[in-house]
Amino acid sequence: MDHILKCHDLIPMNLVRGENACLYDDLGKRYVDFESGCWAAALGHNHPRIKRVMKDQTDRVIHLGTRYPNALTEAAAIDVLEMVGIKNGKCVFLSSGSEAVELGGQIARRVTDRPLLLTFTSSYLAAFGSAGRKSPEEWCLFDWNLCTHAGPCDCLNGLPWEKIGGFVFEPGGSGSEAVRFPSRRLIQDIVSRVRQQGGLLMANEITTGMGRTGKWFGFQHYDLQPDIVALGKGLGNGYPVSAVAMVRPVAEKLEGSGFHYAQSHQNDPLGCAVAKEVIAVFREENWVERGNATGAYFLEGLQRLVGKHAVVKEARGRGMLLALEFRPQEGFSTAAVFQALLKNGFFVACSPARNFLRFDPCLTMERKDIDDLLACLDGILAIAGKT
Repeated sequence: MDHILKCHDLIPMNLVRGENACLYDDLGKRYVDFESGCWAAALGHNHPRIKRVMKDQTDRVIHLGTRYPNALTEAAAIDVLEMVGIKNGKCVFLSSGSEAVELGGQIARRVTDRPLLLTFTSSYLAAFGSAGRKSPEEWCLFDWNLCTHAGPCDCLNGLPWEKIGGFVFEPGGSGSEAVRFPSRRLIQDIVSRVRQQGGLLMANEITTGMGRTGKWFGFQHYDLQPDIVALGKGLGNGYPVSAVAMVRPVAEKLEGSGFHYAQSHQNDPLGCAVAKEVIAVFREENWVERGNATGAYFLEGLQRLVGKHAVVKEARGRGMLLALEFRPQEGFSTAAVFQALLKNGFFVACSPARNFLRFDPCLTMERKDIDDLLACLDGILAIAGKT
């Protein structure tokens, strides 16, 4: 791989085929993917219905200019809005989660005419733009880990609420947050204060949407209804389609302001066809509830490792979003555990600096694959505990 720019570590292999939770290299070795690609293939790799829709749509039309609509876009927007709980709202389709969060932030600023957006210090919002930079001129950052209050939180009093146009809420899904979830009371308190000042609630569901946390969306664990919802490529089961959904008053004020936004793959019919089919598969096959049950089974297995191995500090998760955290211990390396799992045919996410493994498997994963991972982990940790 000498001609691929190394923006991060590249593992030398050639993956050539996928089937549900499994990937195969050119030598025929099987790997079980506990990352779902980039957290997005919640229905597994190479899903037959999604593949069929992609093929059918490529025989019709793939890409159109931003001024020329297709009926698929309207139909997909209706499905997305119903899914996120926004009645009679509006939607735009893009290509990535970063684009969706960045556009959602621009919309909140334009509609409220406030200079700042509030988010958590640990939130990963985007790879570029204002949401990627999170500069103090545009963003107010709050470290929720410092808040220990069960009720209304005094630590919120010092924030410049009169300058904040919206709260961009990431419900515990970012890699930097290590699968931790703020309290319902804290989130509801923040949302109440933002809305008292005329601000908006935007949910960043790039990593927590599409059934990942045991509900359709992470914000649903907090009894909230956002004004704006950003969805990533989980909407396309890994195909590059994303969306921003918003309530009707926000959309109408935005359109009335003269706001313009154009992106090369905005509202492409192929992406919209894929999104419609992904939503249909979720609904018809009940994957949110089924994935939640499988996630509970997985978490129980991880928790057994906590009691069995002293180096394991905590297992935590919601639905099929889970993490296993280790205690710092001389001679123990989280990176070494990752490499051992990889050697045994398991893809997981790893943060050596924060001593945890993260698991984002497809909701369609077989429990046998989970059992195999747990058994492999058990054996690796037994050996590591003797060093």
